[in-house]
Amino acid sequence: MKFIKTDLKDAYLIELEPRGDDRGFFARSMCRDEFSEVALESNFVQQNTSVSAHRGTLRGMHFQRAPFGEDKLVRCISGAIVDVIVDIRKESPTYLQHQMFELTSRNRLQLYVPKGFAHSFMTLEDNVEVNYLVTTPYTPASEDGLRYDDEELGIVWPLPVTVISEKDASWPLLKERQESLY
Repeated sequence: MKFIKTDLKDAYLIELEPRGDDRGFFARSMCRDEFSEVALESNFVQQNTSVSAHRGTLRGMHFQRAPFGEDKLVRCISGAIVDVIVDIRKESPTYLQHQMFELTSRNRLQLYVPKGFAHSFMTLEDNVEVNYLVTTPYTPASEDGLRYDDEELGIVWPLPVTVISEKDASWPLLKERQESLY
């Protein structure tokens, strides 16, 4: 695997290194030793799958509050998404900055999202499937999120939002929050 630093502190884009022959190819998509070499958490305890039927579906901007923060390894296995992460670690030099990544079943890129980041994605096609590994089990009481359209974040989505949950559409704006994000 190739670990590519992003503009945001501690987040990585991961490129597979396929080895192929007449049958197709083989590649590792996660290796504890290789993750350790670049100081990434690899103790994944849960794998999640998200299926979205319609282009323009937006999921997120989700995170779990400390101490239940989770590292994620995200991969689009069918179709294409734009994945957006926001650094919400107050002490971080990239606090409240975001970056956008195109993850597709064709480019096979993965995104490593560290604890203390809000995570969201928008489908670029119909019938998209995303798999992600997490290092902490889902804890409903610690669930939180940011508004996808918060002007303070300045995220420019590539498509109009066609489908979004009521919960994701109604997270509070940053200026409405009294408590620290993470």
